[in-house]
Amino acid sequence: MGPARLWLGRTRDGHHRGMAEQVVATPAPRGDEPRPWWRDAFRIQRPVPPTPASRRLRALIAVTALAVVVVETLNLLSVDEPGFALAVRTGWALLRVIGFLVLMRAVRFGRMVARPFGLVLAVTTVFAVARLVEPRTGSPVPASAVLIGLVVLTVLCAAVVWGLYRSSAIGEHLSSRPMRRHVPGWVLTVRVAALAYGALLIVPFLVAVGTVFAKPALPLPATLALLGWWFVLAVVVSFTAGWGSFFVVLGKRWARRTITILSVLLLVVQPVLCFVLLGADGLLRDGVPMVVTTLVCLLALHRSRGLSTWTRNGPTGGTAPTPAAAGPQPS
Repeated sequence: MGPARLWLGRTRDGHHRGMAEQVVATPAPRGDEPRPWWRDAFRIQRPVPPTPASRRLRALIAVTALAVVVVETLNLLSVDEPGFALAVRTGWALLRVIGFLVLMRAVRFGRMVARPFGLVLAVTTVFAVARLVEPRTGSPVPASAVLIGLVVLTVLCAAVVWGLYRSSAIGEHLSSRPMRRHVPGWVLTVRVAALAYGALLIVPFLVAVGTVFAKPALPLPATLALLGWWFVLAVVVSFTAGWGSFFVVLGKRWARRTITILSVLLLVVQPVLCFVLLGADGLLRDGVPMVVTTLVCLLALHRSRGLSTWTRNGPTGGTAPTPAAAGPQPS
């Protein structure tokens, strides 16, 4: 029962009289009530109906993950004395297999984030496996079996990226799931690329730590000082890139500026550290992947200017007319 409401009535002889009406509060329809965010976060989602194209793509991703394992095995068998650097890079490349399994799940569930995740994963995987190939004595060319495996892996990764971005059937499959929030693909690319910064810093850092016990390129005090700054940079970047890219998805302008400054900083600092502590070999194996990833992130930031993000879907399935996350609205 709700509160009483007083209203005036008129009798037959023209006199007014006060009457009280009990107002009953009628609850709003449940369909019009906004759902709490925590209910959506813990809701179990089901895969979208598979299509022949999605099955073929998932099979291609599985073959690519298997190719990563085969190439790593061939490379380990071709090395007489695996060192600490090779062990670190092999472990990091093995983690790519888990990444491909996550990509298969994203395709199965029809998530649009599969596109930027697959792009960054494919590009960095090629470099991660390529840097396992250490120069042999007397010849910088690796074993023929390892070289052939690397070429095959590159072709498979290119095919995965082509299927994610150029196949209309895969595009329809990834768009079949109703989205509670609209996030443009370029914004998702910023999120995925920024999350890769931490790993791309930590792996060469561990390789550089191994040079302290072998033959450092610089005097020991200078090497330890640079390693200390490198460790601090990796921790700060991992924290800042994770939270900053999250707020980029939410459409915060300050977060876009933060990720831009961080990307430009890493574009310069990380290759320099690799060259100083690991030499030209480390620059090619560990610096180039960071350069490629930061350029992809900066391109995604540029292409996502003025796009609305994190907007609720309207009743007809479109997005609500919310102001753009950053920059002017496109005409």
